[in-house]
Amino acid sequence: MPACAYRPPIQVAVIGGGIGGLCTALSLNYHCGNALEIDIYEQAPQYKEIGAGVGIGVNAAKLLHKIGLGERVTKIAGKRSGIWITFRKFDDGSDVVTVPSVDTDQIKQLPVHRAEFLDLLVDTVKERNAATLHTNKRCRRLTEEGDHVHIEFENGTTAKANLVIGCDGIHSAVRGQFTSDNPEYSGRIAYRGLVPISEIEHWWGFETYSVTWLGKNRHFLCFPISQNKTLNIVAFVAEKEENLGDLKESWTAIGKKAEVLEAFKEFEGKVQRLIQLMPDQPSKWLINDRKPLDQWVYLGAGAGQAIEDGYILGRALQEYLQASSSVQENSLQPWASLYQEVRLPRAQKVQRTSRDAVEVYQAQADIMKDLPFDQCVPEIHKRVINRMKWVWTDDIDAEYEQAKRNRNDLK
Repeated sequence: MPACAYRPPIQVAVIGGGIGGLCTALSLNYHCGNALEIDIYEQAPQYKEIGAGVGIGVNAAKLLHKIGLGERVTKIAGKRSGIWITFRKFDDGSDVVTVPSVDTDQIKQLPVHRAEFLDLLVDTVKERNAATLHTNKRCRRLTEEGDHVHIEFENGTTAKANLVIGCDGIHSAVRGQFTSDNPEYSGRIAYRGLVPISEIEHWWGFETYSVTWLGKNRHFLCFPISQNKTLNIVAFVAEKEENLGDLKESWTAIGKKAEVLEAFKEFEGKVQRLIQLMPDQPSKWLINDRKPLDQWVYLGAGAGQAIEDGYILGRALQEYLQASSSVQENSLQPWASLYQEVRLPRAQKVQRTSRDAVEVYQAQADIMKDLPFDQCVPEIHKRVINRMKWVWTDDIDAEYEQAKRNRNDLK
């Protein structure tokens, strides 16, 4: 494991103990070793994920392997065989487009249960003594004081650090220090649930890859997790804001199975069967979004992007430490700017194309809006077949090296 011979250690505070925060801490520890003293501050009383599955693409999986987590995550992931996803027509299940993955023998996409993945990350932090874990620490305010940042928590306690990293989600208090924008409703809600695959008769030939049934203003996604023992289901529905009632963004909000059945009543029988197997009260999610910032010196934007963020930040801090003999005022700034140059364009593109993707999947994009679904199928095929290649195959390390070569202040 690489380590930087640097003393005294720089104090790093990671605000948020979810997937992004824990992966960031493990990346920083991997790249910088004892040169950093890392504290992770989680707002909840324990490190626990609520939710179901999350798909980690091969781009992020590759980085997990580089920091020594790949094999362990692979053991808890769902298994697929050369296919990323098959998109099916909502009413008869016919193929719209089937997209191959870019897996290798060692590096594969990792569909995992959020709770199992988080438990693995917590265990690894403890095993490696990578960071000190804190709970009941909801960040309230940050104040810069010379060479450190003063952190105030809502329970009245405080802490300080030389570097603060925000991994505290869409309602980030850290982000609030830089911008006053608020999350915006995306126009969509989602119902989520888990179903034992043993209860699904033969799983209809889709044993090892995910399936999405596409329809106007809604799509139904499912993929296996937990070594193919569990099927993760996410049912997306376009909904006007005035119809939301008192629904708020929450990890604990619930809906009714009858609502899902009504929303997808025109979908084929396989979808109906899966809905019947869902819990009577599936979780119900208000999906929010944010406008892109003009800077990216914070973490977030989904599990895969958060993993990329933490990895590149680890590389930048490692080289900063190697180039520095002491902590000097503003001496970290060129490396923070390098991190931004690498991450900002890619993160903004991921956010932009994610929005575009949902409009395509639900046949709401530009020329498709007023067409019957059958007439949208060729256009959906054209726009989806190569959509994910740049996300999966771009070389993150090469992007970092190129950005570093372009900067005169790092030479």
